[in-house]
Amino acid sequence: MTFTPAQRQTASWLAIAAVALGVLWALAPVLMPFVLGASLAYALHPAVERMAARRVPRVLAVTLVVVAVVVGLLAVALLIVPVLAKEVPLLKAQVPMLAERLDRVLAPWLAQFGVQVSLDVEGIKAMARQALDGNLEDWVAAALSSARIGGSVLLSLLGNAVLVPAVLFYLLLDWPRLVERSLSLVPPRHRPAVDRFLDECDGVLGQYLRGQALVMLALAAYYTVALALAGFELALPVGVFTGLAVFIPYLGFGLGLLLALLAGLLQFTGWYGLVAVAVVYGVGQVIESFWLTPRLVGERIGLPPLAVIFALLAFGHLFGFVGVLVALPLSAVALVAGRRVTAAYLGSSLYRP
Repeated sequence: MTFTPAQRQTASWLAIAAVALGVLWALAPVLMPFVLGASLAYALHPAVERMAARRVPRVLAVTLVVVAVVVGLLAVALLIVPVLAKEVPLLKAQVPMLAERLDRVLAPWLAQFGVQVSLDVEGIKAMARQALDGNLEDWVAAALSSARIGGSVLLSLLGNAVLVPAVLFYLLLDWPRLVERSLSLVPPRHRPAVDRFLDECDGVLGQYLRGQALVMLALAAYYTVALALAGFELALPVGVFTGLAVFIPYLGFGLGLLLALLAGLLQFTGWYGLVAVAVVYGVGQVIESFWLTPRLVGERIGLPPLAVIFALLAFGHLFGFVGVLVALPLSAVALVAGRRVTAAYLGSSLYRP
């Protein structure tokens, strides 16, 4: 069986794509810092180019942008500090009373179903005192001890914290050369089509980034106002942190929810705090999943709401946490490719009679 030159060329490109996908699949566990660094570099390189166009030395422009990103991320992380500073002393005082209250409520309720349970309230009090009375040195020692068990996880987190800014710095520094070198690998006869495809992808991804920023700001405002109306003293730091952290799907929302539950449990007596958090965060999740993300992100890049939900689930299943991070940007690129494939099909002999 003989193949035409066009068929051999197509087979060669398919083989190259298969090898590239295989390599990416095999290296997926170590790609997260590089994916994050590349995503940040793509989003931030316009700022570097604008400063470079104003005759700011490129090294200085890149340094300023990277420092601004690191300071911004640290500022978001430090939103948790006032929460912990206020809640840990309250937790120390409230845990014994919470344990007694839970025992009074839980034991009679379970007894109705024939389950006899009694919490060891004194044991819980002793454990709470031991955990919360320790000083900073004790906590550091405990963290180092736990690192012997989960050392790979700790080293991975520390490595990513150092590696992501380094990847971002070098990518921003060499961005024009990297783009030019990548485009030089495209066969000249295909260069116009590839340029048009990349321009369209760039426009779609720009819409995605702007839409995601609007989602984060809207949710930060919503959670702050909703928690303040519910009477939470820490509405501002918890609300802002939750809104900004939703950039990390699921994990950001979960951390914000955990902080809000802790604040509600310690500030209010009875079930009011827990119910208020459940209502605020339940409504917020519905607003984000079914209105904000589909409309401000999905519609901006041309993806319907069901496609947005499917993309998050599918990429998360295939690639884990990294897949969730890149689900919508890659879906936007796939959307552009799909439009071109559809147009080629409608103009081909397969479609036309």
